[in-house]
Amino acid sequence: MRTYLVVIDDSPEATLALRFAARRAARTGGGVMVLAIVPPQDFVAFGGVQATIEAEAREHAEELVAAAAEAVAQEANVTPQIMVKSGKPAEVVREVIDANEEIAALVLATAASGAPGPLVAHFTGQDAGRLNCPVMLVPGGIDIARLDELS
Repeated sequence: MRTYLVVIDDSPEATLALRFAARRAARTGGGVMVLAIVPPQDFVAFGGVQATIEAEAREHAEELVAAAAEAVAQEANVTPQIMVKSGKPAEVVREVIDANEEIAALVLATAASGAPGPLVAHFTGQDAGRLNCPVMLVPGGIDIARLDELS
């Protein structure tokens, strides 16, 4: 099955990418994989404090994928695969894509203005030629009606 991979976080861009992917999947008979990434902590705290920080970050990521899964189900009547992984975001995305041949595209959205986010910059820049699937970019400033029309 053709599967669209969406990396979810708290950004409005992630919501746009998710909406686009869900609608494309519904129209093409495909699926959606929602990935939340728990990035490595910038600092290392003492034992219990570090464990608490990591547990809270993972819990937040799990809440994000659960909400995203609900949005996909409501928007497109598609039951997505959900995944929470820890690590450096670009490396985690590459590992997920390399491990799943059904992924037909990585769907990301750009910011409405300003510099692109780190994943967009990475997968359209230095690592653009090394993926085994296309990268679809949803413009961050796109009108929702236009997005729905295109998806």
